[in-house]
Amino acid sequence: MVKETKLYDLLNVSPTAGDSEIRKAYYKLAKINHPDKFHDVSPEEKEKAEEKFKEIKFAYEVLNDPSKRETYDRYGLEGLKDGIGGTEFEDIFSHLFGGFGGGGGGGFEGGNPFFPFDLFGGSRGRPQKRRTQNMAYPLKVNLEDLYNGLTKTIEFERSVLCSGCQGSGGKSGASVSCKKCNGRGFTVQYRQLGPGMVQQVQGVCKDCSGEGEVIDEKDRCKQCNGKKTIKQKKKIEVHVEKGMSDGQKITFRGESNQEPGVDTGDLLVILQQNEHDLFTRNQDDLFITHVINITEALCGFKIVVKHLDGRKLVLKHPAGEILAPGSIRAIPNEGMPMYKHPTEKGNLYVKFDVKFPDNNSLNEDAIAKLETLLPPKPKIEIPQGEHVDEVSMVEFDATRGSKSSGGPGASGFGFPTGYGSDEEDDEAGGGQRVECNTH
Repeated sequence: MVKETKLYDLLNVSPTAGDSEIRKAYYKLAKINHPDKFHDVSPEEKEKAEEKFKEIKFAYEVLNDPSKRETYDRYGLEGLKDGIGGTEFEDIFSHLFGGFGGGGGGGFEGGNPFFPFDLFGGSRGRPQKRRTQNMAYPLKVNLEDLYNGLTKTIEFERSVLCSGCQGSGGKSGASVSCKKCNGRGFTVQYRQLGPGMVQQVQGVCKDCSGEGEVIDEKDRCKQCNGKKTIKQKKKIEVHVEKGMSDGQKITFRGESNQEPGVDTGDLLVILQQNEHDLFTRNQDDLFITHVINITEALCGFKIVVKHLDGRKLVLKHPAGEILAPGSIRAIPNEGMPMYKHPTEKGNLYVKFDVKFPDNNSLNEDAIAKLETLLPPKPKIEIPQGEHVDEVSMVEFDATRGSKSSGGPGASGFGFPTGYGSDEEDDEAGGGQRVECNTH
């Protein structure tokens, strides 16, 4: 059950639609509603068509992305807007609609006037004040931290308004317009490239450092030397919630660098997960690989796995249920806690690799006993005559070349590249789905 269907309705598909159906619906609607088709219409109708097209594109971008679609299905548009499930509102829409502002990262200067705020009940094209650029802080975490949750204090450095001059840079009225750039903050130079060819180069004004105004040295603030801001170290407590993911952002509003006259951007703490020795993660599921010997594969076993929260799981496989090499078993509800719903968990999947005895490690007596216990060999009638040759097999060497192909590797022996590998199975249509087994 999805929380809402607004984006599905935009594409005229049901919430159960597959990727192919969503893609076809988008291409069909995009072709019909593309703004290039609306030439001989009024400006109002053309604007309406552009808005419609962008809403359709927005819906497709969300529903075509498995992670964003999962977030939307679970939390609706508010989930996308608020960054629930690891999806930041700014990240999604700055990618789709040109950002929330100019170089500072805020407002709609240079943004898209047709941003579909009507999807969230707001108004279109409302200008917002410019903000300073967001600041990123990478935070290294272990998989145990993402499983159990973590509270950690970090320290970072940012620019804050000078307390001595309140961000003015000097005495009241000391700032004057820069004469070199006429207060624009940049200068334009022309370079002759050849006959009739001139290049225009725009750069930051060196006299005012791009601010458009200068302060005489004698009037500058002694604390910040006229720079209006000073460097300051700050500590913040970061709460890593259970089920958060590698690459997920934790946003602290207004904790980026400060500048006079503009809003302050955000501090984005970006989680970076260290590789785990035993567990690997795929969304809410965990995966491990365990090696057993042939006796365990045939006769059953018990093994102990230490989980991420310190618990010890005893995995039991009964005798008589033979495990083939590469077999996978699922343990329901022992995967990662689900973000925002930590009492719900994914599954833990265990892949078993079977180690066979070394060559010549069994003597003739042991082999004879095994043959009495195992299913009998199939009876083969050996042909007789001059046309029959008995040959010996040697161990395959992947480094040898083939006379027919001239190339090294498995393909040199007539096998296709990647023979027997997982990649071949993936290209053939993906792996087989695993049923949960409670054994």
